[in-house]
Order: sequence, then C-alpha cells, then structure tokens
Amino acid sequence: MQSLWLIFQLLLCLALGFALAKRIPVSMIKICFKLLPYFSYVLLIAISFEFSQLVDELQHPLQILSTSISIAFLTSLGAFAICYLLFKWAGFLPSSGRVSLDLVIKSLVNMSYAFLALAGGYFLHAGLSLFDLSLHISTWHLLLVFMFFIGLDLAYSPLDRSWLNIKILLVPIGCIFGSLFAVMLYSFWNTQIGLKDLIMLSQGYGFYSMSGVVVTELRNAELGSIALMNDLFREIFAILLMYCMGWRYPRSAISAAGATAMDVTLPMVKQACGHDFIPHAMVSGFILSLLAPVMVSVLAAI
Repeated sequence: MQSLWLIFQLLLCLALGFALAKRIPVSMIKICFKLLPYFSYVLLIAISFEFSQLVDELQHPLQILSTSISIAFLTSLGAFAICYLLFKWAGFLPSSGRVSLDLVIKSLVNMSYAFLALAGGYFLHAGLSLFDLSLHISTWHLLLVFMFFIGLDLAYSPLDRSWLNIKILLVPIGCIFGSLFAVMLYSFWNTQIGLKDLIMLSQGYGFYSMSGVVVTELRNAELGSIALMNDLFREIFAILLMYCMGWRYPRSAISAAGATAMDVTLPMVKQACGHDFIPHAMVSGFILSLLAPVMVSVLAAI
C-alpha cells in the first residue's frame, strides 16, 4: 500500500506540472526553467549525501559500480542495435553528417558537473561526520519538486502532431525492447540480481535523478545505488555513441540516448545527426521521460 502511495505522489507531481504549466504566469515559468538544470545538481548532491550515509551498509561497493557500468553499456548497445535492425527492416538507409570536437568537449564537461555534484554530496557528509554534525535531507520531497518541474518542461516541449508517425515511434520502441533484450542476456551472466530487478534497472533510460531515489525508496539502497550509477553511465555511453556513430546511424544513436534525447543530448543530436532528426529526439525523449518513472516505480513496487 505504501508503494502505491509513493507511485501516486510521483505521477501526481508530474501530471500537475504538465496540467498547470499553461496557467502559471510566464515569468514564473521562466524562473522554473532557469532553476531546472541547477535543481538536478542539487538533487544529485542530496542523493549522494543520502547514499553516503548508507555506504557502510553496502557490502560490495566496487561490485555495484561494475554492475552499473555493465548494465549501462549493454542497454545502450541493445537500444542502438535493436533500433538499427528495426529501421533496416523498414528500409531506411544510413545517413551522413559531421562532428565538432568543441561540442564533444563541452558535452563531457557538462557530464563532469554531475560527477562533481555526486562528489559534493559525499564530501558534505564526510565533513559533517568529521565535526560530529548531522543533517537530514529528504531526497524524496526534492524529487517530487523535480518531477513537477519536469511536467512543466514537457508541457512546453515543442512537439508537433505530425511527428507521431511510425518512422519516429520506432526510435523509442527500439530503446524499450533493446534495453529489455540486453538485460535478459545479462541475467545469464549475473545471477545475483533477479531478472525482474534487472528489467526494472533497464527502464530508467538515463533518467538518473529519478531512478536512484525511487528504487531506494521502494526497494533498497544497494539497488538504488545501481540504478543511479547505471543511468548516469548510460548517459555517458549515449554521448559517446552519438559522436562516434550518430553521423552514420542517427536514429539508433538517438534511441541509445533514451530519455536524455530531448534535453541533455539534444544539442549533440542537432550537431552530430542533423536538424532533420530533431523530431526523432524530441518524440523519443518525451515518450521515454514519461514512461521511465512509471515503469521504474511499478516494477520496484511489485
């Protein structure tokens, strides 16, 4: 019953943000949009701070890291491969484009901010422990505020109904089934985590600021740590695939980017894949951003 209540809170905040977006004054919306990128870092600091308090309870932190990287790598490749096969079956040819080194460096610098935020949370906990001080941060309530902001953002996303066609919808479909196929294969290698939990971990689609908190609340700190690091590394692999393969296989690279395709990796889509593929990124990112909290919450609660 508690799990259903937590899921309800999460989806309610997302729905409220989406429904109230057009009724909130534009000046307030602009402030929310300016706060959104920084708020995600605040949430990461809070998540890291909370996980630092639980780190002593985690029996195999290095194993958690290796598991996270493995799942992230395989789900990214799985999404890329399945999307490629779907479009090959549909008769679409590879594309062409170019890559800017400056944008690659800028993207990696932006990713480093997330790791700095995680490090900040850890050192905040270490500093307070050194002086025997305590601090309580509710990551769940921060996440609810963040989901409200995400709802606002989704409501103002420039989506066109003409984009909802099978050519574009194959991109998120490839991500969903590619992620599932990847963790099913991984389950034969890692028998310590059940298939249901692996499927749950695969459904974050790079939405790391949500998945870590939800899985920790509904399951346990160990799986929550894996969820957080998995989706964080999944975003990194998405950036690498975008620049290495996006110019040749843009739809597959966008599929591997998961929920990040409509925000974090969108500048890379524009540059590496071309403007013609912006609708693919917007629709895929929108669908997966809505689906991720639902799937992760429901699977974690089962």
